[in-house]
Amino acid sequence: MSKTLLSADQLVALYEEDAALLHGHFLLSSGLHSDTYLQSARILQYPKHAAQVAEAMVAGIPEALREQITAVVGPAMGAVIVAQECGRALGVRAFFTEREGGQMTLRRGFALEPGEAVLVVEDITTTGGSTRECMAVVRASGARVAAVSAIIDRSSAGIPDFDGVPYYPLLRLPVQTWEETDCPLCAAGSQAVKPGSRGLR
Repeated sequence: MSKTLLSADQLVALYEEDAALLHGHFLLSSGLHSDTYLQSARILQYPKHAAQVAEAMVAGIPEALREQITAVVGPAMGAVIVAQECGRALGVRAFFTEREGGQMTLRRGFALEPGEAVLVVEDITTTGGSTRECMAVVRASGARVAAVSAIIDRSSAGIPDFDGVPYYPLLRLPVQTWEETDCPLCAAGSQAVKPGSRGLR
């Protein structure tokens, strides 16, 4: 890992530099509405920036725990590059889960060994739903989730609980979110847009 790691301020500056911190009226994958959107793909399109972010993510995990990790897994699509770069930083293999018939699963010959320690990663966490689905796939394979990490935790309802698994987001950046029925932007006549790889992010 590089000696100089991203600080919280530098990470926010990087999102701003890459036009990845957006303001408007957005519909998130959780179904919530927000006036702020973090488009991590704009950061991750630059290999140098992706590597910097991943190095800082894994450096935030305690060394004793970090040394146990033998694989990194993240849900497609948002965490594909994140998993790859975290795997590179740790020197372990990396792959991703994806949906098949609406269910998160491992495909493409990806496999985990029973008992091995896995780091589950995300780009952005709001409610933690996709992360929990990914964790369930890891556990169903017989492996264990040793830690969870994300580039940014934007949850406004407090830090998500991942069944007691240690959680190390690189940055906590709570943003305002609303249920559609309570959204003041909708009440003002604004139409929510659906950015992201799945339309809903």
